[in-house]
Amino acid sequence: MSNKAVGIIPARYASSRFPGKPLAPILGKPMLQWVLEAAQASASLERVIVATDDERIFDQARRLGAEAQMTSAAHASGTDRVAEVAAALDVPLIINIQGDEPLLEPAMIDGLTAALQDDSVLMASLMVRMSDRQLVLDRNNVKVVVDGRGYALYFSRFPIPFGSSDYFFKHIGIYGYRRHFLLDLKHLPVSRLEAAEKLEQLRVLENGYKIKMVECEHNTLSVDEPEDIIKVEQLLKSRRR
Repeated sequence: MSNKAVGIIPARYASSRFPGKPLAPILGKPMLQWVLEAAQASASLERVIVATDDERIFDQARRLGAEAQMTSAAHASGTDRVAEVAAALDVPLIINIQGDEPLLEPAMIDGLTAALQDDSVLMASLMVRMSDRQLVLDRNNVKVVVDGRGYALYFSRFPIPFGSSDYFFKHIGIYGYRRHFLLDLKHLPVSRLEAAEKLEQLRVLENGYKIKMVECEHNTLSVDEPEDIIKVEQLLKSRRR
């Protein structure tokens, strides 16, 4: 792979539904450590940086031997936090690794980096094929439909495509960017669709840009509430069997 990337993990303490969740223990390790270990095992990343506005998370990252940077507390999203760190880097590719994805696999990061080797791809993200009809109805599971070349047509919290009975694609919110495009994103205005669906990736599509979707083999479970920790622990135990 000719161009390696830098992975940046945005992690904040003040989550409204789950304060301090990057430090929440999962099978004896803080959630941040699970994400870090997966990122550090990726063959396509030359550096991994934790980006946070909280000294408790900063200190934990350093205790784990990770590189960490303090960022502004005023950021409205993890993307803005990643962009602040990326602005000071001289690298072509950035991977935004969500800090609440403890089931992350290194191959997922490698897939994004591989997609960005094509200079025409400005942004990439992940999706997984799902067939469970209950999951498609869950608004916390974001769905994506793609064109014949694998570029996203639309993301929604509602079931799309309508009437499908075989499978749907669940979006996994880990992103890869060409650095210059990431820095340009903050200048795009919040779009109508983004506000309606509460999905910031729709800002990219509504402004006429494309997102390359990379299909991966494994599903993940992002941690939004304390109850999700139990589900994640069960899945991690099943992987070990």
